[in-house]
Formats: sequence, C-alpha cells, structure tokens
Amino acid sequence: MAPTEPSSSGVSSEPQAAPPARRSRVRSALAAAVTLFLLATITLAGAVGSHVLAWRSFLDRPLPLPPEGLLVDLQAGQTVEGLARQFQGQGLLPWPHWLSLYARFTGAATRLKAGEYRVPAGATPRDLLQMLQDGRVVQYSFTIVEGWTFAQVRHALEQHPVLKATLAGLSPEAVMERIGARGVHPEGRFLPETYHFPRGATDAEVLRRARRDMNAALASAWAGRSPTLDLKGPDEALILASIIERETGRAEERARVAGVLVRRLRKGMALQVDPTVIYGLGEPFDGNLRREHLTRDTPYNTYVRVGLPPTPIAMPGRASLQAAVQPEAGTALFYVSRGDGSHHFSDTYEAHRRAVAEFQSPRATAPAGEASRPPRAP
Repeated sequence: MAPTEPSSSGVSSEPQAAPPARRSRVRSALAAAVTLFLLATITLAGAVGSHVLAWRSFLDRPLPLPPEGLLVDLQAGQTVEGLARQFQGQGLLPWPHWLSLYARFTGAATRLKAGEYRVPAGATPRDLLQMLQDGRVVQYSFTIVEGWTFAQVRHALEQHPVLKATLAGLSPEAVMERIGARGVHPEGRFLPETYHFPRGATDAEVLRRARRDMNAALASAWAGRSPTLDLKGPDEALILASIIERETGRAEERARVAGVLVRRLRKGMALQVDPTVIYGLGEPFDGNLRREHLTRDTPYNTYVRVGLPPTPIAMPGRASLQAAVQPEAGTALFYVSRGDGSHHFSDTYEAHRRAVAEFQSPRATAPAGEASRPPRAP
C-alpha cells in the first residue's frame, strides 16, 4: 500500500527551527544575565571581604590604653554590650557593636567571668575577651612574716587596703570561732607565707587559708620527725618552733638552737629564753628587759618555770618547724649572742660564762638562751 501524503492543512509532527534572529536575541539576553550575576557576586564578595578584613583589623588592633593599662571591674551579670558601651564612652572602642557581634558569634558572651581585671597596654579587643573568659582577675597579696605574733597579723590585716574587714573588734576567741577553729589558741596557728586573692576577699578567708596551710605544714614536719625526738606531739613541736623562730635569724643556726633547747628539756633545765618572757609580759613591755621581768612568774617565764610555755609565742616558718622536729645532735647546752645575729655555743656553764664576758657587756642577767645558772639535776 502506498504511503499517504501529508495533508497540506495539517500540523507537522516535527518541531520547526527558530528563526536565526530570535536565537541571537536569546543568547544575548542570557549572556547579559550571567554577566550581571557575576558582577553582583564579585561586588558582594568584595563587600564581604572588605568587611571581614575590617573586622579582623578591629579585633587585632591594640586598644588605645595608657602605658599602665586599665582596670576593668566586670560586675556579675554585666553583658558584653554594656562593657562595649563603657569602653566606647571612655574613647577606647570606636565600634562597640563589632565587639558584641564577635562575642556572640564565638560564644564568648556567655562565658565571661565577673571580677577585676587589669588590661595591659597593647591588648586588643580579642585579647580583652579572652581575659574575661579565662577569669584572669587582678591578684592582691598579704604576707604573714615569720615571727609575727597573732596581734601583729591582725593589725596588718586591718591595714590592708583591699581585704574586706569582717573580724575587726572581735576577741581572739571569737576570731578563731569565726574561722572554724573554736577553742584553739590563735598564736602560732597561721603559716607565714604570701597569700594571693582577688578584690572582694575577706580577712577571715585569708586566715582560714593560713591556718589550713599551717596544719598541713605541721603535720608534714611531724611525720618526718627524728626517731629520738622527745616531744609529746605536734603541738609541742609548734611551740618549740615558735621559740626557735624568735631566738635566731640565722637559717644555719636553727637546728643547732633546737638541739640546745631539746637537750635542756631532756635534762630538766629551764629553757631561759627571753622571747617567752617578753611574750608573757604582754603589751606593757617597753622593750627593755630587766631583772624584775625575769623573776616575775607568768606561764611564759622560762626562767622561772621548767618546760615549754603553754602555747606558741609567734608564727614559725617552715624552716623552724623542720628544726624543731629534727634538732641537731651535739652536746652544747648554752648559747650567747655574738652581737652580729649569730651565736656562740658552749657545752658547760663555765665556758658559757666566759663567752658571755667576751661577747656581751656586763649585765645582771644572761640574755635569751644564755642560762645564768648551771643545769638542774633532772
């Protein structure tokens, strides 16, 4: 059967090619759109890049701080926005919103720690936020000096310009109760060290730390005591250490002085040390130790009473604690000051008397640790 011819009035089943002019217009429009898109993308990228560079420049550009830096007191609950406005008001931060945006973007806004900070000269906004996250607050210090009495410690605490005074006017007994040591005599119970703390710390907090450190130091020293030590317990070691602390300022003499004192205790001899007598005299003492003082009976007069005084007489340092529990072996029972901070040690009373005559001007009684009487029979 022969194929049928297509009708002249019917629609062809094959697509008709677009005229050449139309195809040209479509290609031109598409090219223009692509060009515009690329131009817009480049422009946007340039703008974003410019802002990123400016942001980085802002974050890493040193703040215009004075040479000594700047104290910043970040209050609890204070926001980055508030801090940024504070810096702007001081002329230190030209674009505070950028700091806020960066803090929110990095999560720093929720990690800031309240406290007093010293922002050093040369710090950048990025450094500032890192400091506030790390909590590197300003640290102040208080030093308990070796040989101080409890009264001296309290006076120094009251004079400290930063510590909050919470113990002023309290009796020594009330102070000890306030720091959790009810019934403990305060003398000798606080370790001479330098203690660091932020603004807002209290005098009671410092004393709690110093007492805790002394307890630890005393326990450590007692655990390492000499096996031949005659002391009855760590409290006696603390008392002896306080005497050693006040008897000599020479580090190399501490163990030797301790040896003399321990041997005198063992033999039943009076210690005859001036610092204990002076401590027992209290505030009325005018600095001039006289014969009448050495014969006045007080619990702390080691010329009149044999044995250790009832409590420490000062705050002993670690070296004196160590000397008290590890006294130097030897035979000396006496010592006398040479006048230069060191001492001359003697085995016998007669040798000691000669040393007193040599190293000291005549006086009615022998000075600290320099017994004026021969040893008593135990």
